[in-house]
Amino acid sequence: MKPLQLKRELEKRLAAPDRRLSYDRDEQKLRIENTTVNKGVTLSISKLQVKWEAKKEAALTEAVHYVEEALRAMATPVTLSGNEKRIFPVIRSTSFPTAANEKELLWEEHTAETRIYYAIDRGTTFSLVTKEMIEKEEMSLVKIKEIAMFNVRSLKTDAKRDEVAGNTFYFINSNDGYDASKILNEQLLKHYQNNAEGELAVAVPHQDVLIIADIKNEAGYDVLGQMVFQFFTNGRTPITALPFIYEKGHLEPVFILAQKKPKEE
Repeated sequence: MKPLQLKRELEKRLAAPDRRLSYDRDEQKLRIENTTVNKGVTLSISKLQVKWEAKKEAALTEAVHYVEEALRAMATPVTLSGNEKRIFPVIRSTSFPTAANEKELLWEEHTAETRIYYAIDRGTTFSLVTKEMIEKEEMSLVKIKEIAMFNVRSLKTDAKRDEVAGNTFYFINSNDGYDASKILNEQLLKHYQNNAEGELAVAVPHQDVLIIADIKNEAGYDVLGQMVFQFFTNGRTPITALPFIYEKGHLEPVFILAQKKPKEE
C-alpha cells in the first residue's frame, strides 16, 4: 500500500464529527485533532508504510488504536495527586518533542541517544507529565523522579533467553508499555552484569522491548547490531537503533558496523 493509500485509509477510519484531519504532503504526516480540546496526534505515514510492509493490516489496526486511545486521554483531565502509583518514566529518543500543545513536557537527559520523560498510566495509554502540572500541584521533578523510579522497579522483568553464535541474548517484552523504561532499573542491569561472562550490552530499539546481551565474542556485536536495527524498524514507537555498553552503572552508545550474519550454533 502506497503512502497516499495509507493516508486515505486512515482518514476513513479516524473521521469523526469532533475531529479535524490535516495532511502535510512534504513531511508525509497526518494530524488528527480533537476540536473540543484542540489537542491531537501526528502520525508519520512514511514510518507506517514500513510497518505495513511487514505487518499489513495489523499495522493499520495498531495505528488507529493508538490514535483513538491518545485522543480519548487528551479529552479527559488527569492529576498527579492520587495517581502516584501510576507515574512511570518513559524512554524516548532525543528527537522526541519537549513540548506538546504549547505546554512544556517534564523531561531530563539520559544518554546521547535518549531522554527520560514521565507519564501517568491510564490503562491502555498514558499522559505525559508537563511542567505546568507539577507547578500547579506543587510537586517537583525530584519528587516525580523518585516516585517513577520506585514504580518502574515494581514492573515484571521476566525475560526470554536465546543463544546465537555463542552469545546470550535476553528479551524483556511484557507489553505493559514500559519495557524500554526498565533500562532505568539499576538493580536489574547490575544483576545481569554480575552474571555476565562477557561484556554486557543493552538496547531499547522501541518502547515495547528491552534487549540485554552477554557478548562473548566479536560475532555477538554483529548479531546485536542487526537485531536492534530490525526491532527499531518494526517497533510501534522507535527509540534508537544504537545499543549501549553497560559498565559500572554507565551506558555508552556504540555504533556497530554489521558484517555478514553469523551462523547460529
